[in-house]
Amino acid sequence: MTTVKLAWGQTAVCQAPISVALKQGFFKKYGLNVEPVNFSGPTDSLLQAIATGQADGGIGMALRWLKPLEQGFDVDLTVGTHGGCMRLLAAKNSGINSVKDLVGKNVAVSDQASPLRNFFAIQLAKQGIDPDKQVNWVQYPADLFGEALKKGEVQAIASDDPQGWLIKHRYDLQEVDNNMSGEYHTMTCCVLGLRGSLVRDNPAVARAITQAIVDAQQWTADNPAETAKIFAPYVPGNVPIDDITAMLKEHTHNHHSTGEQLRSEVATYVNELKLINVIRPETNAQQFADHYVPNLLPASHDAMNMKMG
Repeated sequence: MTTVKLAWGQTAVCQAPISVALKQGFFKKYGLNVEPVNFSGPTDSLLQAIATGQADGGIGMALRWLKPLEQGFDVDLTVGTHGGCMRLLAAKNSGINSVKDLVGKNVAVSDQASPLRNFFAIQLAKQGIDPDKQVNWVQYPADLFGEALKKGEVQAIASDDPQGWLIKHRYDLQEVDNNMSGEYHTMTCCVLGLRGSLVRDNPAVARAITQAIVDAQQWTADNPAETAKIFAPYVPGNVPIDDITAMLKEHTHNHHSTGEQLRSEVATYVNELKLINVIRPETNAQQFADHYVPNLLPASHDAMNMKMG
């Protein structure tokens, strides 16, 4: 058995497959003894832990990780873990029915480099709206989002799950936009990052970690209620298992892109991040994707589905 350290932000629902892989023995199946390293901070500190060798890998949001990668972090993206966990929420009577209605409004975000802010800023930029000048992004702790909206301090909330799903139902809000519609329905939002030196020096171990996560993703998609039971202890605030199940069913956990498909998705995000001045205009999106997304698994996403189907 090879011992591997995986950095794990336990409360994010995107991380559920790591708890599944641990509980259902997917890591063991591929000869891995995984030691989870708990991370509660933002995923850029998790990325730093991987780049500096404190951990061998971890899962994070693509829209947060691509900038540090552009700055030279030595982490490879080996599989997209799922799509759909970002939500833009507003009160039903707010008059905010689409992204362009955010002009002149205050929007709650967890931080200014938040992948949620980046995602919805991209949607604004695509409609010719300057997200920096025409929308006011206000930083709040995620657990105060609902109160800030109720008090009228903000008119909309950009949140990810579990928080986003829970706030929507707790305050009976309208989902104005998300990353589950249009072209994003078939794109990953979270990715498994592995230490670059691990991928180069020990590709068999990198492949084993990646395949175990793919298997866990598929198991999650096929067994959302079972996954919810496994993941429930990690979700803060005693959230009912039925709620976690419903949340998981809204995500695309059967979407686990690797190789060519993941490169195409990463290149798309790199180009989109240029629209909001996060990625430098001279960065070549395809070269970036080719550099950071290795060919580890022989199978494409569709072939994986056929194999498992």
